[in-house]
Amino acid sequence: MIRIDDRLYDRAYFDETSARLAGQIGLKDRDDGRYAVCFTEPADWLALFFAIRKAGASVLPIHPGTPYAAARKLAIGAGCDRLFYNSLTAEVLERPANVSPVGTLLQMSSGTTGAPKCVARTWQDIDAEIESYITAFREPVDMTPIVACPTTHSYGLICGILVALKRGQTPVVVNTANPKYLLKILRETERPLLYSSPAILHTLARLLPEGEQIHATMTSGTLLPDPWFAQIRAKSRHMFQQYGCSEAGCIAINPDVTAAGDMGFVLPHLLPQTGSSAEDTGEIVVTKDDGIAIHTRDLGYRRGDGMLVFVSRMDDMINVSGLNVYPRDVEDAVMAMPEVSDAVAFRIGDRFAGERVALLFSAEETVAPQAIREWCNKHLASHQLPMDIRQVDAIPRQANGKISRREVAARHAAGEFSKTIAGAAS
Repeated sequence: MIRIDDRLYDRAYFDETSARLAGQIGLKDRDDGRYAVCFTEPADWLALFFAIRKAGASVLPIHPGTPYAAARKLAIGAGCDRLFYNSLTAEVLERPANVSPVGTLLQMSSGTTGAPKCVARTWQDIDAEIESYITAFREPVDMTPIVACPTTHSYGLICGILVALKRGQTPVVVNTANPKYLLKILRETERPLLYSSPAILHTLARLLPEGEQIHATMTSGTLLPDPWFAQIRAKSRHMFQQYGCSEAGCIAINPDVTAAGDMGFVLPHLLPQTGSSAEDTGEIVVTKDDGIAIHTRDLGYRRGDGMLVFVSRMDDMINVSGLNVYPRDVEDAVMAMPEVSDAVAFRIGDRFAGERVALLFSAEETVAPQAIREWCNKHLASHQLPMDIRQVDAIPRQANGKISRREVAARHAAGEFSKTIAGAAS
């Protein structure tokens, strides 16, 4: 069973609806079609998803807020032969001749460090991830998953819904970003486990009254700034964190988060390779059972107890006159300032240093330039100081809550963030 907002859908509903939809769109056993699906209603999307998966075909889930033109572009880029856009009347597309007929879950990478690309994972690969996830992560067996993130993304679809169904649980899908409604659902649910984005978890942590906690929270997708982590940890009876990538799915889970960078213990179906200490970081590479090595482009290391620790995206690191600057260090320092609510650091070119740090931040009030400048001088080394600091109403984030520093830098270069709070740092 799956509950979507206030309505409960039992297995019979999805079995009957999926069978009916399979007949309507012509799905057959061992179907080799590649279907792109963009539906506004989660129940409709999930029913069609189950039908396509049962047939062994391929599906590209598209976020329900995607405009038609963008959805069509995604479908063509993924080599799909049909697009279902809020209708069972499909638009027929031209499928490339070299596309594999093997049934897969098709996903577009986040594009946080480069152009998004289509990643295809077989259903056998997905099943292996689910089995490994359940075997390694047993803490939530008596909890009710609350999925407050897109079910078109693997975090919500695989870890939130498919894992819960495999465990025999009834996941609750919250189809709104309204934090007050989400709090209502959490308060009505016995032992809820909230799957959501860092931004939503942070909002809930600030809304909860003193003394009230969420039973359990799960965070994923981006490294929590230290001030956000402290607030969310304090308002969570249990706090979990998972780490992964589009090509491998979930890689590691932390069953008791005590530090934002502690991603977790690597799932048993994967073999990790990375640095051995904070002084010896390396790219996080995981090898699957089939021998395929996946390079994450993340820097990290494994502690002696097996904990995988994230340091930075390799492409996010800023080289200032030969000295490495990790954006998180700058963001954590600035966000420790009481007036600042959110921040993102990124690279800009500099004719003297090669690269320098730029910063966007948000705050409820306008912050005086001298205050920002003095705070940075006290808490950052000279090569870490932002050269360009600008206040914005909100830090630009993607639908999954991630920040694309590449996109932020491009928008900055195009002059989109014009309200300068502090000029060149000295």
